[in-house]
Order: sequence, then structure tokens, then C-alpha cells
Amino acid sequence: MLTKRDLLKASAAMGGLAFGLGTGGEASAQMVDQLQLFVPAAPGGGWDQTARTMEQVLKTEKLINTVQITNVPGAGGAVGLPQFVNQWKGRQNALMVGGLVMVGALIANKAPVKITQTVPIARLTGEFEVLVVPADSPLKTAKDFAAAMKADPKKTSVAGGSAGGTDHIMLGMIGRALGVPAKDISYVAYAGGGPALAAILGGHVAAGISGFGEFGEQIKAGKLRALAISAGTRQPEIDVPTLKEQGIDVELFNWRGVFAPPGTAGAQRDALIALVEKMAGSASWKDQLKKRDWTPILLTGDAFATYIQEENDRITAILKDLGLAS
Repeated sequence: MLTKRDLLKASAAMGGLAFGLGTGGEASAQMVDQLQLFVPAAPGGGWDQTARTMEQVLKTEKLINTVQITNVPGAGGAVGLPQFVNQWKGRQNALMVGGLVMVGALIANKAPVKITQTVPIARLTGEFEVLVVPADSPLKTAKDFAAAMKADPKKTSVAGGSAGGTDHIMLGMIGRALGVPAKDISYVAYAGGGPALAAILGGHVAAGISGFGEFGEQIKAGKLRALAISAGTRQPEIDVPTLKEQGIDVELFNWRGVFAPPGTAGAQRDALIALVEKMAGSASWKDQLKKRDWTPILLTGDAFATYIQEENDRITAILKDLGLAS
């Protein structure tokens, strides 16, 4: 059993993480002992992988003793978020993992709660999108794709994930940048990367959009041609130009981050931010980023809160153009 001295030492080592769950040593013990991670998605997906990687790193770096993960899947986070906002309100040792997909899903599903009702703590990682065509496609560059889309957008069909998801949002952004009316964009939504890949390779669509990791092996094997990535700058060890350098002013990261429940403020919020910053700066976290091909895009506190509001506004506008939001 931990003594009061042990608890105080642990609290100091965690940069002041222990706070206000009750009084005195009880507060410190609960916070140091367990962090609760809420994942509004099924086990095995990207958000769940993020949560379990956080658990591993936090334990390895001795920043926390135990982590409890709760999965509540459904509708890109639209099922889980109301539970986090309403039932987890006031929990002082809790974080929810979410990301860009949730922003779009909440808007498209006209969810009664918004991501802006949470307390943004940190943006952690991002994966850029890639625009691909079959290897034998006459489209050699993103400029070729842009010309084809402008000439006949309905024939320039593009496969991707669920309607309103990151892939669909990216095509909407490309259309907007090119001046192509959203109603003319031809997007074919698939339940997952496998069916979308089959459609692209089978020539059922002109192109495809997904996270780079989804198509990476097929690109390396020469079955798909990567026309452009949605990163702001060229990525190390990836010989694919960006959309921006080919005259299409679009930048998009499928980002993931963590949020605290409503009511988290003051020293409590600061301690959670400090915990995540310490985790993100650790050697264990950097090793996991490299292993999983995750790009670090850390943004915390007020800056992240501002980013969330801007992202919500931007995605709302795109989905309105696509007829998926009112």
C-alpha cells in the first residue's frame, strides 16, 4: 500500500497531475493510480490504437500506474460523445480520444452534442491523405486529375470511406479549390479500405482517396500511382508531391487528439495538459510514432481549443457544400 510520502513523491514526479478529486492524499492516490480513457469507437480502430498506445507509454514512462479504457462505438463517435459529455462530466482523471472523423460525423449525423462541448487538451498525431489512381491510368499527376475533374466531374469518380468522412471531406476541399460545384462531385463511399481498393484496381472509379497507410503497400507494389498527398510539405522518405505544390490549395491531416469532460478547468486542466505533453516528449512515445508511421503534430491547451473551433467551422462549411449538413 502506498504511503502518504509515496503519493507525494509520485505527484511531484508527474508535474502536478494529482488534483481535486477529493481532499488530501485521497485525491492524489486516485489520480496517480488510474487514468480513464474513453474511446468512442470499437476496439482495433485508429482511436483505440491511440488509446492503447497511450496506455503503454504512460506505464513505461511511469507517469501513471493503471489506465482503464472504455469503448463505446457507433457513427464515428456520435454515439459515444453524448455519454462522455453527460455521464463523464466532472470526472477529473478522464480523457476521450477523438479526431477529425468525429468532427465530420457529428455534423453529418446532426448530433445533439458538439465536440466543442468538451475541453480540448491536446492534438497528438496526424495522417495525411493520398490521392491515387490505378497504375495504368492516363492521369499522371494531380494537375491531370484537376483538369479531368474540371472538364467532367461526374465522370471523374473517386472512391473513399464513409460519406462525410475524411476522404469525402478532402474531395470536397479539392472541388472547392478547383471551383467545381459540390453537387457535381462524384464520390463513391465504401465501408472500408478493402472495398474501396478493389473498386480502384478494378477500374470502377477514376481515383481513390484514403490515409496514406491504407494504400501504402499497393503504391510500393506499383499497383497504384500516388498523385499527391495532403500534407503541407513533402514528407521524408515519400517521393510524392503535395497537392499544394501542384497548384491545388488543400492541406488536410486526419488528426487524433484527446479531450477532457465538461467541467475540467484550472489546475485540473493544466495537469492533464502537462501529463500529455510529458508523454508526447518521451522516448517511448517517439518510438511508437516511428513504429506506427504516425506524424507528431502536438498542439495543446488554448491553441488546440482555437484549432478545434476553426476545424468545426471549416468542416461544417465543406459538408454544407456537399449537402451533408444544414
